[in-house]
Amino acid sequence: MSEKIGKNEMGEKIGYFRWSIVALVFFATTINYIDRQVLGILAPVLQKEIGWNEIDYGYIVTAFQAAYAIGLVVVGRLIDKFGTKLGYGLAILGWSIAAMFHAAARSVVGFATARFALGLSEAGNFPAAIKTVAEWFPKKERAFATGIFNSGSNIGAIVAPLVVPWITITYGWQEAFIATGALGFIWIFFWWILYEKPEQHKRLKKPELDYILSDPSETSVKIPWLQLIKYKQTWAFAIAKFLTDPIWWFYLYWIPKFLFNNYGITLDKIGPPLIIIYVMADVGSIGGGWLSSFFIKRGFTVNKGRKAAMLIMAICVIPIVFASQASEMWIAVALLSIATAAHQGWSANLFTTVSDLFPKKAVASVVGFGGMAGAIGGMLIATFAGFILQLTGSYVWLFIISGSVYLLAFFIFNLLAPQLEPIKEKI
Repeated sequence: MSEKIGKNEMGEKIGYFRWSIVALVFFATTINYIDRQVLGILAPVLQKEIGWNEIDYGYIVTAFQAAYAIGLVVVGRLIDKFGTKLGYGLAILGWSIAAMFHAAARSVVGFATARFALGLSEAGNFPAAIKTVAEWFPKKERAFATGIFNSGSNIGAIVAPLVVPWITITYGWQEAFIATGALGFIWIFFWWILYEKPEQHKRLKKPELDYILSDPSETSVKIPWLQLIKYKQTWAFAIAKFLTDPIWWFYLYWIPKFLFNNYGITLDKIGPPLIIIYVMADVGSIGGGWLSSFFIKRGFTVNKGRKAAMLIMAICVIPIVFASQASEMWIAVALLSIATAAHQGWSANLFTTVSDLFPKKAVASVVGFGGMAGAIGGMLIATFAGFILQLTGSYVWLFIISGSVYLLAFFIFNLLAPQLEPIKEKI
């Protein structure tokens, strides 16, 4: 009851400063997705201007995914080593510069190079974000906090189709990359002023600090990277990411092209359907995180609460298999909205399982390893989608895959991590 009225067991007000930290991470994630979404929105325009085909576009997307895979492993470990404040700041500095560099590209190779640089640096976002939540929240609030910051990915995907077409039509596509890339520099200013670890933060009052640190103490021993990959729990997370992350990448890069190819939706009209799709994804992200927290507060174990929410999300994705056959655009938009919402609800809970299973010192490394697996899956789907669309012109198989893999991922995750208990092996 005390947490519901914002007080601890001594009757002291807990405080809410930790939510301002989530707000910072939310805005970082929003900027992250604005920067990576620009290419997908401009793809029909650039395809005509630069002269690439579906296979070329698949290779450009693959360049991002390859760099993202490399970056997640390297950056995740560096963030665990050097700390969240410095690591996060350097990551967003790097991806802001890379995003602006797209304006100088004039060929398939140029765009692939810019995407590689963007992927390498954007890889820092989620390891740093999950680590921040693990540092600033007790376990019972982490899924909800993760859902909030993860919803920034959808806000970014909403803002981009509102802003990018207008900038492009008014000023040109180069300016769209420059303007959106510059947002990261504003975020760095506020991050550097406002962020510290809870134990070191001068604005954090003792009741809230005690609440943040209320979980049982964790090991302070550093876990070597090679040791982490020996745990089946690490592989449970990584395989689930490998199977389901590519679906989100597919949505991000191919929904604008799908709507253009199937329904003739041009750049000046792409905004409303994309906004609806990603608003619903936002609802799914926050709602999915809230759902497992709701189950846990109602007496479910952490294991049952997280997995019940994940299973519900996996089932909700299934109707997307019919999207390619939708006779009306808005039917396809409705199916895509349900699928993106369910994916984000799934993702919020999957991310949170890392801090359920591993100590804070290892969170960014495990998230990075799993993210690498997801990015490798993204490379495969990008190249596969390019060839399938070039050869058949049909999205049927791509949407069948999109609707099927979540249940498979859930089964494998449950098999490898039947109980979401912190690792107990001697380390």
